[in-house]
Amino acid sequence: MARCRVIKHPQRQYLNTVLSSRLNDWEMALIRIEESGNIRKARNVSELKRMILDDLNPVKSDADGNFIRYFKMFTESREKEGTKNVYRQTLARMEAFDNGIGHKTFEEINLQWLRDFEKFLSQTARSANARAIHFRNIRALFNYAIDEEVTSFYPFRKFKIKSQPTPKRSLSAEQLRSLINTPVEEYQEKYRDLFVLMFYLCGVNAVDLLNAGPEAVQNGRLEYIRAKTHKAYSVKIEPEAERLIRKYTGKGHLLCIMDTRTNYLDFLRRMDKALKEIGPSERHGLGGKVTRHPMFPKISQYWCRHTWATIAAELDIPKETIAAGLGHGGNSVTDIYIRFDRKKVDEANRRIIDYVLYGKK
Repeated sequence: MARCRVIKHPQRQYLNTVLSSRLNDWEMALIRIEESGNIRKARNVSELKRMILDDLNPVKSDADGNFIRYFKMFTESREKEGTKNVYRQTLARMEAFDNGIGHKTFEEINLQWLRDFEKFLSQTARSANARAIHFRNIRALFNYAIDEEVTSFYPFRKFKIKSQPTPKRSLSAEQLRSLINTPVEEYQEKYRDLFVLMFYLCGVNAVDLLNAGPEAVQNGRLEYIRAKTHKAYSVKIEPEAERLIRKYTGKGHLLCIMDTRTNYLDFLRRMDKALKEIGPSERHGLGGKVTRHPMFPKISQYWCRHTWATIAAELDIPKETIAAGLGHGGNSVTDIYIRFDRKKVDEANRRIIDYVLYGKK
């Protein structure tokens, strides 16, 4: 039985929990198929696998052409709760716009309906990018329904999803140097240090760093499972990063920041606020109002990843290496690259740190 469990990985408890849950889901699906008598129809392992997947994803079996019913089932079949909530928001906007949408078929969600829905959204969602999210969700459902042969209708051939360029969310190398070297107030220090540490660790996501336990450091590397993708990731801890980790060493966590907290969201809100306030300030009178002159008034912890990638591109580091450094994956080619060419990411990260801190290019 031990061979069916992860033994040596630093996140073995999490991985074994996920594996156990998935195995239980498949076993229950197999029992339902057996009780229905359909298991005798499976002529080979591939057909049995398809039956199990159909049982676990019931959206595939409902092909009555009702758009909103299919949308709801598609939404609830998504694995991540965050993804479900995004689709639920789209559903709420559609129902607010069209009282009769519950009875509409796919064919009735036509080009004119999409245009009218866009006008409706423009009254409440001024951002084109916010509106685009809803239309991409609807388009995703149509693509899925076509793949499942629920419908052949596709209204997006003539409907263009409008979007706006994303505002800059990164610092230049020079700006990052100034952020690192500028004097900060006492309450700002830990937030600035965490931002810099995240940068030294290839733009690691703040959630992954805050949730990491002491065991995440293995042989001079940070080993963790990305919360967003649930994939294993590894980054070399350079001396500059090691000094900051030692400065904030925790007991129950890699960093002491989460030793006295149960919710990282509040900390990240405080972090974003503190980062925005870094810069020269002046106090008017003893105990009077403080006037601040922020260096980067729109900065947030999310800028760290963009900054790492932007500076990497400035140094002509290949896109594939940048993607691997950020932990982007999702296909077998990228995953293989991440596993077998980690040395290139380590070298790239060292070049980036040397450029920012010491001007070496």
